[in-house]
Formats: sequence, structure tokens, C-alpha cells
Amino acid sequence: MMETPQIQPGAEPGAGASRPPMKPIQLFDPASSTYTYVLFDQVSREAVIIDPVDEQIERDLATLREYGLKLVWTVETHAHADHITSAGRLAELAGAKTAAPSGCGIGTAGIQLNDADTLSFGAEQLKALSTPGHTAGSMSFVWRQHVFTGDTLLINGCGRTDFQSGSAEALFRSITQVLFSLPDDTIVWPGHDYQGRTCSSIGQEKAANTRVAGKTQAEFVALMNALELPRPRRIDEAVPANLTSGLRHDADGVLQMQPVPPGGAHQGTYAGDVSPELAWQWVQAGEAVLVDVRTDAEREWVGFVPGALPLAWKQWPGMAMNPDFDALLRAASGSKKVVLLCRSGVRSIAAAKRATELGLEAYNILEGFEGDPDADAHRGQKGGWRFRGLPWRQN
Repeated sequence: MMETPQIQPGAEPGAGASRPPMKPIQLFDPASSTYTYVLFDQVSREAVIIDPVDEQIERDLATLREYGLKLVWTVETHAHADHITSAGRLAELAGAKTAAPSGCGIGTAGIQLNDADTLSFGAEQLKALSTPGHTAGSMSFVWRQHVFTGDTLLINGCGRTDFQSGSAEALFRSITQVLFSLPDDTIVWPGHDYQGRTCSSIGQEKAANTRVAGKTQAEFVALMNALELPRPRRIDEAVPANLTSGLRHDADGVLQMQPVPPGGAHQGTYAGDVSPELAWQWVQAGEAVLVDVRTDAEREWVGFVPGALPLAWKQWPGMAMNPDFDALLRAASGSKKVVLLCRSGVRSIAAAKRATELGLEAYNILEGFEGDPDADAHRGQKGGWRFRGLPWRQN
């Protein structure tokens, strides 16, 4: 087993007189072998929590009380596949703001972080580093002499790259060109460890990491492609929940993550109905194309999904059929599934039927963008893409 540096208060590498030595509070979830980190400013007592776990929320709140801390930020390194975050609940209970990598599609996060962005807590700052590869949007975070690497760089290892738009090539570049450019005495705090190790250093990983050290990119990619790891047990439940900061609107997250065959008069006319969460998971994984069949006016005034294909089923004036629908849909879909979104799930069913006639694997997104009307005939409060906290914008 590779030794890891033992960091004691007062012995932080590289700490100067004007920067008193500090280290993070490291917490562990045995079920997922996940490390959660709490950082804080000693004067203001403002704190940041990185990668919190829903089943450990009472532990984390107790830690904040024990140290007399005010939580101002919850931060994710990526959308996790092995546990559900407590970020949304911590925001509600502790008054924190939520932050997540912009490339992860965590639409409920208040701050969408890009490379080199910083978060302030008291006089301290946490800097974001874009380190894609484990997932397309993965980030690491630097604080003083510490780097929190999530699943990008582990102790004597690295995260897998075979789901959530992962890329072995991107991971190799993130590790060797971004993380390994940090000073050698930078302490590495990983998102997981399965052997009881707590931390490492950039210098140690550059010299001895068996996945990366001394390897070319081609050798690393071949190694990663040959791993054949089992599918994460909780991925179908965890990923969609984490795209909404762990806030779940369903009674059973697993049940929503399977397509439902259309019934009644629609039986057999298209591939099935899917929840907004499952549709977004497919899109994020590169398995499906999201097609918004509402009118241009609806998207302009009500809101739109970034990256979705705007392809009206019917269009003003007169709500006439869009004569270009078939050709544009065929061109956009390629060999992928298509998931179709409208206001409430009516036009998208008609569009899914037509897409099926065109030979495509087409799914209707349940509840649509605005959800079902409530008792006062108002939309936006009973389900729907926007209500469920998935990514959307408004001009």
C-alpha cells in the first residue's frame, strides 16, 4: 500500500506566515466509500461542503454545529452514480447556496461553475478546475495547498470512463495536463477510497499512480477500455436524483427510470413514455436527442431547454403543421433515440407517433415542459420539466 502524507495542524506543506496552516474536515460514507469534505474560514466560520451524501445529512449538520460553522456553499465535483447528494436538502436546512460544474446538467444548482471560477467563504476561496473524463463535466477544486479531485484522480488510481459521456482521452489530459501541473506538494483529497487511505500528493501520484505514471495516452486508453467494470448498482436512481441536487419529487426514484409502453388508443404507436429525469439522463449519456416541439413563441416567452432541438410540431399563424418536421427530425436523430417535449405531453405524443412512422425510436416526455394544470388551471406547480429542476433558461 502506498503511504500517504500525514497532515497535522501546523504542518501544511508550503504554508507561509500570512497563511496559517489549515486542512479540511474529511468525512466518510461506508456504503459508497465516498469522502465528503468541509472547508471553513477560521474567522468568519463560513464553510463549504464538497460532495455531501444524502444518508449522512445528520452527520454533516452535526459537524457544522460542532465546529460552529455557517454553511454558505454546497459543491459537487460531478453528478454521482453511486450515491445521492444532499445538496438540495442542505440548501433548505442550512441556508447554503448550491454550486456544480456547468457541464454536468445539474440544473437546480444556483451557480453553474466554469473553469477558473472561484467561490468565496469568508476570506477563503475555492477555485474550480475543469477536469473532464470520468464524466463530461467533472471538476476538481483547489483550496490553498489542497486539491479535491472527486473521481478524476484517486489514490493510485482514477475514475472509470465508461458512462455519463466519459472519455479516457479526456481523463488522461485532465490528470496529466491539469492536475499534474499543480505543485508536487499539493495534497490530493479523492472522492473515494476503498482501502482506507485518506489522502496523497500530486508528487506521489505523478511518480507512482499505476494507472497513469509513465504511460502514454494510448496506453492509458487501452487500459481503461479493458477494465470491464460492473455497472454501478444505484446509477438508475442516483444520476437523475443528482441532476436535481438530490431533491426527488417521486415516491420511488427507480420506478421513474424505466420507459412505460403507451396504453389505450396509443398502444404500439410509439416506443413509450419517459419521465423528464430519464429523458435528461439519456441526453446526457449521448443516447438520445431532445426535441422541443413547442412553438417558437412558447420557447421564447415561457422558457427553453439549452441544447434541445427546436422543431415545432405546429406553428403560427393558424397552428399549421410544420412542413419541415419530417426532414429536420430525420437529420437530427441519426441513429439515436428521440425524446419529444411539448407543453404538457399532448403534441409530443402526436410527434412521437409521426417519428415512429419515420422509422425512429421515439419517446414522449411525460408532463411536458410546464406540467399539468392545478385546481386554478395554472401550470408550473404539478410536475413538468421546469418544476423538476432540470436545465432550462428564459430569454
